[in-house]
Amino acid sequence: MAVALASRRYVQRHLDPCAVMRCLGATQSLLLRLYLAQFVVLGVLAAAGGCVLGYLAHFALHAWLAQLLATPLPPPGLLPAAQGVLVGLLLLFACAVPPLLHLKRVSTLRVLRRELGSPRGGLLGGYLSGFAALAVLMFWVAGEIALGAYVVAGFSVALFVFALLARAVVRLAAAARGGVSAGRSAGIGWRYGLASLERRASTSVVQIVALALGFMALLLLTVTRGDLLDAWQRAVPPDAPNRFVVNIQPEQVEEVRALMVAQGLSPELAPMIRGRLTTINGVEVSAASYTDDRAQRLVDREFNLSVRADLPEGNRLSAGRWFSPADLGGKGASAVASVEEGLATTLGLSVGDRLEFVVAGDRIGMTVVGLRKVNWDTMRANFFVLTPPVVLDGYPASWITSFYLSPEKADFVNRLIREFPNLTVIDVAAILRQLQAIMEQVARAVQFVFLFTLAAGVIVLYAALASAAEERRYELAVMRALGARREQLRRALLAEFAAIGALAGLIAAAGAIGVGQFLARQVFRFEVEVDLWLLPTATCCGALLVTGAGWLAVARLLRTAPLEALRGGSS
Repeated sequence: MAVALASRRYVQRHLDPCAVMRCLGATQSLLLRLYLAQFVVLGVLAAAGGCVLGYLAHFALHAWLAQLLATPLPPPGLLPAAQGVLVGLLLLFACAVPPLLHLKRVSTLRVLRRELGSPRGGLLGGYLSGFAALAVLMFWVAGEIALGAYVVAGFSVALFVFALLARAVVRLAAAARGGVSAGRSAGIGWRYGLASLERRASTSVVQIVALALGFMALLLLTVTRGDLLDAWQRAVPPDAPNRFVVNIQPEQVEEVRALMVAQGLSPELAPMIRGRLTTINGVEVSAASYTDDRAQRLVDREFNLSVRADLPEGNRLSAGRWFSPADLGGKGASAVASVEEGLATTLGLSVGDRLEFVVAGDRIGMTVVGLRKVNWDTMRANFFVLTPPVVLDGYPASWITSFYLSPEKADFVNRLIREFPNLTVIDVAAILRQLQAIMEQVARAVQFVFLFTLAAGVIVLYAALASAAEERRYELAVMRALGARREQLRRALLAEFAAIGALAGLIAAAGAIGVGQFLARQVFRFEVEVDLWLLPTATCCGALLVTGAGWLAVARLLRTAPLEALRGGSS
């Protein structure tokens, strides 16, 4: 966006020189080659500067995350720099060439009649060709067509929705300007500033969308990420098991149970029998039978099967039924099983399907009589496939259990290992603490990277202001010639910038809340409260940031003498 806006401004400023060169005999192809060569030089210099900045950011992130790495990283090579230069030049020419094509078609009559030869359509062409180049880069980075299509589709939908919202709020803001009554001088400034949004509606929408995308990325990585983690931690019961013990041998089960009960624990031990799924409804299955990566991994490994007479805690039926008294005694052709709902969805299973597993060299068939919805947040030992005890009776098994161990009883783990050296104890709490610490550091690093996204939004703002600088200067000069004071015009500009930033922050906050709710409900399957304070906070922060950046870009326009601006005209 910034490149397309800047290119349009560049074309406008070089219409007169091109007209003069046409009068002196320069051909259209010569003009195009001349300006393309200039853009090549500028693009290479800018890309080189970007590579230097990228390498500095790389070393900063490396120093930041060094403690997470077991081995030092090798020094960066030249391939990323070459890729960066290539990407920069591709985006530059994709966005800049459509406006530049107008320069070669400028009329020689513009030397005498300056109203001729104004480029039209180049900005839209720059946007479209730039988006096409960006889509190509997304497919390239994704590395596969399906993932690239998802990324491009998601980005396109977000861009379209943000553009619609931005256009709607710009119109509402312009319509609400009549209700501003904070004093005569201030009211005039605010009304003029809000009216400017509607007068430059397309440019305002571009600025708001670019800033909103950067704001939303930062909000997702800061506020929304924290809300999701807090909600997940609240969803886990305070007494949820924080230790898992595996590899318990059958002859050790009663001794381990007695030792845990003596410590005041209530262990629930379950057997694990290894089995490989071979057929579904008589059809042999393998990794090649599925296109989904998760399904391929599941079929390509052995399952941990288990037995159970009653429905486990944290499980509920989503389809079919649980084992009947007749099922508890059925073997062979009468054997039945209960399958976890997610596994059934991944492998395409349903109630009534006939499964066959190979267990210790034997083929064991079982009919799916029910599907279970498992609450994995209980942190208990759960299984994808459960059968009545009689179905897998006599096959080799090891046992597993999980329990909650309070900090004051932490020494119990050492005693358990001393008495049963073959056991493996997994400290889930320590793993989660380490994982959360890593996530915090990685998230801060990603936030650092996404600051460049926000900076890109500010650059778009600056490019949009620069592209309309002459028009703004002429308007301000006319207003001052008609009696407007400099203070009123200053307030009008600040009102416009504040509105752009506030609207961008509001849309970004709404988008972050929507994405957070989608992730919580559809991906992680838990409830997360909507932080309504995010809306006014993001709105105020966006208004302050954009007001400051915008004022730095246009403050000099107010210092231009009205007579000088009027003599120069608006183009």
